[in-house]
Amino acid sequence: MEPNTEPRMPIGTPQQLRVSLGTAIVLELTTGRLQTLPTTAYLMTYNASKCNANCSFCPQARESHSSSNMLSRITWPVFQTKMVLEAMCENFGKKKIRRVCIQALNYPDVFEHLALIVTQIRSLGNVPISVSCQPSGIGDLWRLAEAGVQRIGIPLDAATEDIFDRIKGQRAGGPYRWRKQFQMLEEAVHIFGEGNVSTHLIVGLGETEKEMVKVMQTCVDTGVLPALFAFTPVRGTKMQDMRQPSLQQYRRIQIARSLILSKASMFENMRFVQSRISDFGISKNALEKIVSGGEAFRTSGCPDCNRPYYNERPSGPVYNYPTKLTLEESEKIREQISLS
Repeated sequence: MEPNTEPRMPIGTPQQLRVSLGTAIVLELTTGRLQTLPTTAYLMTYNASKCNANCSFCPQARESHSSSNMLSRITWPVFQTKMVLEAMCENFGKKKIRRVCIQALNYPDVFEHLALIVTQIRSLGNVPISVSCQPSGIGDLWRLAEAGVQRIGIPLDAATEDIFDRIKGQRAGGPYRWRKQFQMLEEAVHIFGEGNVSTHLIVGLGETEKEMVKVMQTCVDTGVLPALFAFTPVRGTKMQDMRQPSLQQYRRIQIARSLILSKASMFENMRFVQSRISDFGISKNALEKIVSGGEAFRTSGCPDCNRPYYNERPSGPVYNYPTKLTLEESEKIREQISLS
């Protein structure tokens, strides 16, 4: 991952990018203190008029009254693209950043912009690149693959078709459709390969634990990696008054995800009482090892993605741990988990 020469931007490259505040600090684009350093550089495409989509939980939504420099609870200041690329070129030599992840808004030229940005980053060093986006067809997927994207994320966000339609689909005034999302995920697996496609699932949008576990199993059976997020209310969004999920609920979902990914259990082997997980389909000793190991409760997603405090404040409560858990943190999780 040795740095290359100073970047030269081809015609059509967007002049501005958003950069997550933590990434901007690591790249020395701004100053600030970080409790945990991000190991992935998080970038976001810039669009002056926000996103064309209208997801009810998102500050970037078309009808959102949130600040345009927010995504979840993270601030994403705007920088000149050339400045960002130059900072990344220098940083790749220091090897602090091990992956680049680009979040894409929905607007007409976004896939052209993504391809140009990815090509520029690829010219700076052999760093793996992930893109989280909403392709409208197979051509968008091929365009990213040919530009050099290693992994792609196509967010479902919701666990059921009804919730999906209500928060980001037709009833929300958005362009997305449940069946089309799954179709694009399946096409992405064919193009990028099994294990190189992910989706976001947000716990706490009104689904039951049973519904969330079922959709995670469907994703894994399709060759798609489900990455978990906890719903985070943001002022100015349609869902600003909705509460975050309980830690107990989130921990059970994290354990279920870990078991499904490792094939130690599956949806069909788990038991539910009133749609809440009551039995993971494994022994008590096996469950204890998962809790003690702590990996199930780390940030989930692409390799080297630790996403510090995306869902939470550093003071807590912590839903996804960005670093290896301490003994104290493992003990706290043990107290949080309830199967009764």
